[in-house]
Amino acid sequence: MTMNEINGVQLLEYMSWCMIFSGILAFVVLQFVNIPYGRQASSAFGFPVNVKLAWFVQEIPSLAVPAVFIILGTPATRFSQPSNQILIAMFLTHYVQRALIYPFLIRGGKATPFIPFILAFIFCMYNGYLQGRYLSQCGIYPEDWITDPRFIVGFVLWLAGLLLNLHSDHVLRTLRKPGEMGYKIPRGGMFEYVSGANFLGEIIEWTGFAVACWSLQSAAFAVFTFLILSTRAKQHHKWYLQKFEDYPKSRKILVPFLY
Repeated sequence: MTMNEINGVQLLEYMSWCMIFSGILAFVVLQFVNIPYGRQASSAFGFPVNVKLAWFVQEIPSLAVPAVFIILGTPATRFSQPSNQILIAMFLTHYVQRALIYPFLIRGGKATPFIPFILAFIFCMYNGYLQGRYLSQCGIYPEDWITDPRFIVGFVLWLAGLLLNLHSDHVLRTLRKPGEMGYKIPRGGMFEYVSGANFLGEIIEWTGFAVACWSLQSAAFAVFTFLILSTRAKQHHKWYLQKFEDYPKSRKILVPFLY
């Protein structure tokens, strides 16, 4: 490993710890402040941004930044290894869907306040750099990593979480028929067990990614995702209980039968 690579690894380790600490800080703050997103959006958090535009712009750095590392990479970069290629493809798969497909499937939806929009943009830029640079330039894996139990278990978890997230988004997107207004109780799939099925899917997805990568960088992303989305799931669950008198009392927040 060259001196340049050593300095790069040290920078990414520092960035990883910063992500974990900022996630913990945000988790504490969000126990007292509702996330100003979607149904809980508020003008107090900045001027409104069109929801489709917001999703596209804020998510695209997670796709574009790693792509730059790949395009500008040299033959000596780690991206020439099959394991690195598969792992970065797992990361990019999510953001192809989230940045290039999901925004254009949204039906209506409240505008996104500017502050959470710009914070999401900064995070995706930061995390895109962190994961993209690590997997394309710094991550060193054995030649047989794709047969390692950690990779196999992680990949299965990642795929299960991705599919759960996609299905849950579909359920939420099709709650209302064209022309209908108002909110409805989500039904079907994992929503029969938890209020935050879409959040659970994403948490499982990035936990699997972290296991498959087996790196501090991916673990930091998984921890940050859990801290933020578990809080968001709790707020959504509370909102459902207040909004609907007939909301299923057996339905948990995030973990079936437990929480």
